[in-house]
Amino acid sequence: MRVVLQRVTQAQVEVAGEVVGKIGPGIVVLLGIAPADTPRQADWLAEKIATLRLFSDDTGKMNLSLIDTQGALLVISQFTLYGDCQKGRRPSFTDAASPAVAEPLYEHFLHACRMLGIKTEAGIFGASMQVSLTNDGPVTLILESP
Repeated sequence: MRVVLQRVTQAQVEVAGEVVGKIGPGIVVLLGIAPADTPRQADWLAEKIATLRLFSDDTGKMNLSLIDTQGALLVISQFTLYGDCQKGRRPSFTDAASPAVAEPLYEHFLHACRMLGIKTEAGIFGASMQVSLTNDGPVTLILESP
């Protein structure tokens, strides 16, 4: 699994002009899934994201986690994170999991985040989405599950 996460002051996702997910302060997670990924990796990523110290304490140091700040997650499925642009001019997505494999793992990841007590909003798997956010910092990280 590959994740791009961004610390935000607010974010939302729309599908067909309708807001389907919206958060205040927290993290936007763009989640890419590969064919060999497992629920165990999804659990690891959920725990890692929930406990990463990305938020500032009273002294301005990034010492607080999403759990500490009671922030929220907005999770967006993002198969294009596995786009291969090495050859030609059009990305190849053969390294991304098929929807039949990816959707259950995406749902598992959402459930794992919610089980950690994180308010978790989401886009709609496979839909054309418009994501808007205010990146705070900016803080943007890339994570890959082991």
